[in-house]
Amino acid sequence: MIAYLSGKLLEKSPGIAVIDVGGVGYEIHIPLSTFYDLGEVGSETALRIYTHVREDAIQLFGFTSAADRELFVKLIGVQGIGPKLGITILSGMTGEEFIAAVRTGNAARIKAVPGVGQKTAERTIIELRDKIGEMSAAAVSDPAGRDGSGSSGSVYEDALSALLNLGYQKAAAENALKDAAKGSDASSVQKLLRDALQRLAR
Repeated sequence: MIAYLSGKLLEKSPGIAVIDVGGVGYEIHIPLSTFYDLGEVGSETALRIYTHVREDAIQLFGFTSAADRELFVKLIGVQGIGPKLGITILSGMTGEEFIAAVRTGNAARIKAVPGVGQKTAERTIIELRDKIGEMSAAAVSDPAGRDGSGSSGSVYEDALSALLNLGYQKAAAENALKDAAKGSDASSVQKLLRDALQRLAR
């Protein structure tokens, strides 16, 4: 089982990273917090890996810290939440926000993520409240201060693509991005996405 990969970053986009390890390119599914943390294409990078084995495929899920990986593993242990939905949840809110929502019983915040119904949100809180009690919110990713800059055109397209991949409707995603662009630095993918996600969660 692969638990850690270190190598050259070949490609990155919201949701996917490809790392060259000794001439072999590994495609890794990542939450937005990990996307924000990754350096430029061509730079050296390292990710903590969760290997998900199915009958027809082996999928890798990557995180920049052991705490993020631990939170993901706890999340997919909840009935009805698989790795794909787990990544979507941890992309729709930061690790800090997720832990806070579980601790305070805020099912509405978790349900705001596409693909999460009321019962799943409530089950998540019930099953994880005790399990994440020992986890420090400060130990998981909070991308608030990270850059992720680029040209304004590619930034908007990357942000829109990320929201659509998370399951948001195109019209809602576009409206949220337009509103977010009015009050944030449009050259930063991270800031635009964070602000748009906050609007979509209301």
